Amino acid sequence: MRRPLPAWVDISIMPLINIAAAFVVAGIIIALIGENPLTALSIMVKGAFVYKGALGYTLYYTTNFIFTGLAVAVAFHAMLFNIGGEGQAMIGGLGIGFVVLSLDPILPPLLVVLLAIPVAAIFGALWGIIPGWLQARRGSHIVITTIMFNFIASSIMVWLLAGMLMAPGQMSPETRHFAEGVNLAQIHHIANALGWPMARSPLNLSFGIAIIALVAVWVLIWRTRLGYIIRATGHSEKAVIYAGHDPARIIIITMAISGGLAGLMALNEILGVQERVILNFTSGYGFTGIAVALMGRNHPFGILLASLLFGALYQGGAELDFEFQTITREMVLMIQGLIILFSGALALMFVPTAERIYGLFSAHETSASDPSKLGKDRQDG
Repeated sequence: MRRPLPAWVDISIMPLINIAAAFVVAGIIIALIGENPLTALSIMVKGAFVYKGALGYTLYYTTNFIFTGLAVAVAFHAMLFNIGGEGQAMIGGLGIGFVVLSLDPILPPLLVVLLAIPVAAIFGALWGIIPGWLQARRGSHIVITTIMFNFIASSIMVWLLAGMLMAPGQMSPETRHFAEGVNLAQIHHIANALGWPMARSPLNLSFGIAIIALVAVWVLIWRTRLGYIIRATGHSEKAVIYAGHDPARIIIITMAISGGLAGLMALNEILGVQERVILNFTSGYGFTGIAVALMGRNHPFGILLASLLFGALYQGGAELDFEFQTITREMVLMIQGLIILFSGALALMFVPTAERIYGLFSAHETSASDPSKLGKDRQDG
């Protein structure tokens, strides 16, 4: 007898089962090339959480995935598949560059940073609004337009960074360095100043902004009228029209929020680490955010855990590549791919079995509390 799984099982237990299955398959492949899977797993965990500075690097990667995962999740609640996080983050980074390069010679560094943060979100939102408008008003599919806008954003980046924004006297496609103090403080500097020894890492205050974004998205989607309308739009546009709302307007607003979240990813890379705008600073984080949102079931808490997992894979995978000659960076990408496969395309593979097990336990508990209901449950099954 099968019974639908409770929401908490679907959100928390099933993703863990999918991840375990991915690691089992990866372990078999590692064993086939002659390495010990348990040793590899131990080194990956130590490289992500134990070694000096490892946790800081893991949380640094986690920050990027939180922003891009939230961007995908917000859109998906309206049944919009936004895969344009890469382009929206690029344009958000350009927004930071325009503000800082224009204002850092004349304004105090703190004020420049405070102006750059919302501008990153605004530029990302504008880049998300256009595909949203095209779908809402012109019928263009959001998947196609967001893919195309990734390429357009990349071309704009190359044009500007190899042209008018390129730093004088160099050949690299990047801007000049920002003025002294125009950055988001790194956490180890703050901790050491407070007397708490911490190893050097690129983790910076954008991690705190990412945590605020997680809470803000939870409040938006599940505690506000707009969030309710966004979810209703995803379930039934006809019902939204009947309630007196314009689905096209909601789609545009949703894509603006989604693009703004993706644009905030640039804070971590541009203001937190590079302190200049460089080419390809997004490094595929926008695409990985799709897997993060799927694994996190489009819930902020799930996205936090999934982001932490992928952050650990990025950092721990680098340690694997360093420790083993046979386990290369490509092998680490394979592990990430397996996790995406089991959490995305094969996400429902174990659900029927889990429903049967849950049904057996539920029937046992029901018969123990009220034997008269057991016969009815068998008939229903």
